[in-house]
Amino acid sequence: MSAFITGTDTGVGKTYVTRLIIETLRHAGIDAVGYKPVASGDRADASILAAVSGNLDRDRINPVFLKPALAPMVAGMLENRTITCGELVAGYQSLAAEHASVIVEGAGGWEVPLAEGFFISDLAVALGLPVVVVAANRLGCINHVLLTVRAIQARGLRCAGIVLNQLEDEMDTAMVTNKGIIEGLAGVPLLAHLIHAQDFLDPEPILQLAVPPHF
Repeated sequence: MSAFITGTDTGVGKTYVTRLIIETLRHAGIDAVGYKPVASGDRADASILAAVSGNLDRDRINPVFLKPALAPMVAGMLENRTITCGELVAGYQSLAAEHASVIVEGAGGWEVPLAEGFFISDLAVALGLPVVVVAANRLGCINHVLLTVRAIQARGLRCAGIVLNQLEDEMDTAMVTNKGIIEGLAGVPLLAHLIHAQDFLDPEPILQLAVPPHF
């Protein structure tokens, strides 16, 4: 019961959703933890995931931290560090060997570069987990979601569903209609529509994410 969380962009609420998924699984009695393989700029997201994962060591939750608040490839260039797929997969495998569920949070969107010739999408393929797409519910998100879902499927991975995250308290017509048609257009389940500041998930669709990891 592990999954890879990606976003249609940065700032759409991936950590927020990842935290809620972990909490939902743990409340159901599943030993779930988070994994933020790469962070740049600060480690606030990693600290949140470490806390909700039973106060695990933050360095295990987030093995690669780059200080510049830039795309990881660029931040790595500035710090003279090259991120490798092997080290990130090894970090996942270490957690997966000890816990029933590892919820992996990507960095930014689906094609964020981690190193030259190595993208978030490549890491997701290496892990082979079902992918959940997080999108900010706003005008334009349909296009972003469809592009991301189709890119995931083009890499041979299963898109397990979409989470629409309401970043604003008030809803306009686009926000209301997005949630009604996104599932049919994308051809994958709408796992949740989170209203602004909602702090829980319906457990039923989350528990259906159970797919054993493969390498």
